[in-house]
Amino acid sequence: MEGPRLKIKPFTELELTGKTVIFRPDINSPIDPKTKRIVNTNRIEKTVPTLNSLLEQGAKVALIAHQGDTLDYQNLIPLAEHAEILSRLTGRRVSYIDDVCGPAAQAAVKALLPGEAIILGNLRYLTEEISTFETVVKLTPQEMTSAWLVRSLAPLGDYYVNDAFAAAHRNSPSMVAFQELLPSAGGFQLMDEYTALKSVKDSPRRPCVYILGGAKISDAFDMMRKVLTDGSADYILTAGITGIVMHIGRGVDFGPIVQKFLIDHGLDVFIPEAKALLREFGERYVLPVDLAYDENAGLSQANASDIANASAFPEQKRAPTSTSTSTSTSIPKRSEALIEALPKDRLFPDIGHKTIELFKKYINSAGSIFVNGPAGMYETEPWADGTRELWRAIADAPGYTVIGGGDTISAATKFTELSKYGYVCTGGGAMVRFLAGKQLPLIEAMERAFERDFG
Repeated sequence: MEGPRLKIKPFTELELTGKTVIFRPDINSPIDPKTKRIVNTNRIEKTVPTLNSLLEQGAKVALIAHQGDTLDYQNLIPLAEHAEILSRLTGRRVSYIDDVCGPAAQAAVKALLPGEAIILGNLRYLTEEISTFETVVKLTPQEMTSAWLVRSLAPLGDYYVNDAFAAAHRNSPSMVAFQELLPSAGGFQLMDEYTALKSVKDSPRRPCVYILGGAKISDAFDMMRKVLTDGSADYILTAGITGIVMHIGRGVDFGPIVQKFLIDHGLDVFIPEAKALLREFGERYVLPVDLAYDENAGLSQANASDIANASAFPEQKRAPTSTSTSTSTSIPKRSEALIEALPKDRLFPDIGHKTIELFKKYINSAGSIFVNGPAGMYETEPWADGTRELWRAIADAPGYTVIGGGDTISAATKFTELSKYGYVCTGGGAMVRFLAGKQLPLIEAMERAFERDFG
């Protein structure tokens, strides 16, 4: 498929020898909550080609990156391990300093020699880089040039190179403000991700099948209307909570436990849109025909506070506490039933095997496949069947496959080899917003810089 024409300068066209590059990758990685160690290096690995090329061309590279957030506090850690991993993957020493942009960080950048790299401290230690600042203060890119990060580092750089498509939806100084002051270019990852998604969106091989699952159903609803209206998607296969909400939209009653779950998590607001989508595009939806549930759960007596975090139903991961009147056992027993015959006192953490076989038929005949979100609570047996079987089918499918989002990639890593997919997109939020037809602040900033410096 022919890629789109981008108004973003590839960094490979810059004269980099002896130049200082402010390099913004996305190396935000899953963290083990107990050890605080990185458990998946996919995003870090994706950074290596651009970093190696910058260093081979004799650039002096200062990496600025984030890990976690105040809203994701368990993952908010220093970037020392990231530097260790990059050193190992590149075969070059990538040093680290636990200072974001203060005097120590500035001195370290000034001291870089050609072919040397340093990671500065976690960007999310800066108030101006955290989510709450971004969503509440809402500065323009020009206004962000007065942010401490930009004021401190921009004067030290000759170029700004961004390779963080996964954070392209973030309107933060590190993503959109350096472009106002420095000649800016895209890294391999930024160019590849944008091109791959643009191809799926604008010129997919037919039929194009979207598989949408997981717990973040706002992501699914953000994109479904767009891809159905513009014809990007021929069929949408729904799993997880998305599939259940779509079934409720066509009148299925899942009982008070599911109803309470949706209300407690503010997901009932998507039911009217589900009804509207089914009225307009019902023939292009493929919904689950059966679901799995825990025969031993006794969930009709359990409180939402008694059960916790999972991909499909966060409340079903932990057994009820001793204060609960539930009679559930500690060992789940998987049972399956057709949609019309499901018990009304359970949650449904996976699709059933009839649905798995139905979805496989669409997967095997698809020209293009886009996947976002697992089919169920794949982290825990016996609820992994749906995601495991579908992901293996997707990996072996003859069509061009694009997968994206944290849970999607984690599941693919667990059950298959990432090399078997056409393209693995590191971006979750950015990917969804792009496919939903929304503007991405990073892309807009890079295009402005291109028109100013290279247009």
